[in-house]
Amino acid sequence: MSSIPSAKGIDSTLALLRNPYEFIPDTCRDLEGDLFETRILFQKTICMTGAAAAEVFYSEDGLVRAGSMPKRIQRTLLGEKGIQGLDGEAHRHRKRMFMSLMASERIEALENTTRDLLDRYARDWQAAEKVVLYDEVREILTRAACAWSGVPLPEAEVETRTAQMTALFQDAGAVGWKHWGARLARHRAERWTAGIIERLRDGSLQTGQESAAHVVATWRDLNGELLTSKVAAVELLNVVRPIVAVSAFIAQAAHALHRHPEWRQKLKDDEGQLETFVQEVRRLYPFFPAVAARVKSDFEWRGYRFSKGYRVLLDLYGTNTDARSWDAPQEFRPERFHDREVTPYDFIPQGGGDHHRNHRCPGEWIAISQMKAFCSFFVNAIDYEVPDQDLDLETEELPPMPKSRFIMRNVRRRQ
Repeated sequence: MSSIPSAKGIDSTLALLRNPYEFIPDTCRDLEGDLFETRILFQKTICMTGAAAAEVFYSEDGLVRAGSMPKRIQRTLLGEKGIQGLDGEAHRHRKRMFMSLMASERIEALENTTRDLLDRYARDWQAAEKVVLYDEVREILTRAACAWSGVPLPEAEVETRTAQMTALFQDAGAVGWKHWGARLARHRAERWTAGIIERLRDGSLQTGQESAAHVVATWRDLNGELLTSKVAAVELLNVVRPIVAVSAFIAQAAHALHRHPEWRQKLKDDEGQLETFVQEVRRLYPFFPAVAARVKSDFEWRGYRFSKGYRVLLDLYGTNTDARSWDAPQEFRPERFHDREVTPYDFIPQGGGDHHRNHRCPGEWIAISQMKAFCSFFVNAIDYEVPDQDLDLETEELPPMPKSRFIMRNVRRRQ
């Protein structure tokens, strides 16, 4: 049996933080393989990239999620005791709760809410000297996510809740004061959603039975008991937060429309190409760099031993841009999605595997729907100028945004 190749140095935490999207694929290329061993936060870790690696990563036999994510990520991005840390039947049962929210008519209802908000915001954009798109989209999606989820959002709280949701995903991997700010945002957001769960359960708050808030508040786990208020608060945030996080994809889509203006005209002429466009944005623009699991019991893959207890990181961005799976992987080519059937393992911007059985994000369809709605609005409902600004993506950020957050000016609604 071969030894897994090792990265240089005793610990790779700093190297990963400096270059979160390229560290794993670059190291694999240097070592001429799909995996290597290192230490991350001084824990033994196997890093993997590529479709074949994704397939073994999502095998339920070898890897589990419990205890895989660093505590700093649990206490910011994910919350504790939520679905991301469950395995086996407990995970599949909890996943059914989230999948029940993904009916096509519910996704369409959310899209319609977003379109109404876009019309409203565009009226204000016309009078503004400039529009910082990323900031505006985060607020729109906070409003839309709460309305769709049955979460009351008083006008006076919109700015606060938008900032809290943003901190949970934007500062999850940060160090220093940003990390502690994200932890404080997590604490306050969970207290907020726990209060909503308790009010739904005691009848002092009413919402539609199809709403996420109602579904989470009334869901019973395998033992037949309601989720605790704290766990239910985490899971309700696992609905609202990812919808707000789509703002990053939307800012990236606006960036792609600007960098590839021929696609503005293509989408005006044929909205049927919207899906291929947003899929290429999701493939090529980085979002989160990797996902984590832990080896449940010793197993072998390609002659390498995976030892029980090791943490395993699967490279998302490197897999989405792997030259073995994608022609000219660094070129922006939405047309590649016209006649290419992607697999659950070579296209994994929001995780891989099966939506029902594995840890692939159930909100993936919402992300696509929202991106299509915004892109359609950008090309068909408004005209705008993109002034000189720094549009380089800050790849040390998670997810990377244009440094200017994408500024528009002279926004004009079409008749």
